[in-house]
Amino acid sequence: MNSKTGKPDKSGAGKKPFYRFRLFVAGDELNSLKARAVLARLCDTYLKDRCEMQIVDVFEDYQAAIAHGVIVVPTLIVEAPPPAKTIVGSLDDEEKVLALLGLAGKGARP
Repeated sequence: MNSKTGKPDKSGAGKKPFYRFRLFVAGDELNSLKARAVLARLCDTYLKDRCEMQIVDVFEDYQAAIAHGVIVVPTLIVEAPPPAKTIVGSLDDEEKVLALLGLAGKGARP
């Protein structure tokens, strides 16, 4: 808890890191639906109360995709913890996604 704001401390200082995701999808396309489901499952399983997820549908907000340099969907941008990462695809290979997030394998932060 941040003593100045009274809000939960998302800085990760001395604690498990807080994750912030921005997932770009294309409506109800199959790969977009898969990516949403996989990310939601990973958040529920590994990051309870330690993540924030924003879904951006490029059919509704293509300007956000342009602003973030997204040219293929689905695209997951991991904005926090640093360094930022970009993962393109339906996130089918959950083990690889977990490894990229530092949640599996050596140095994992479950």
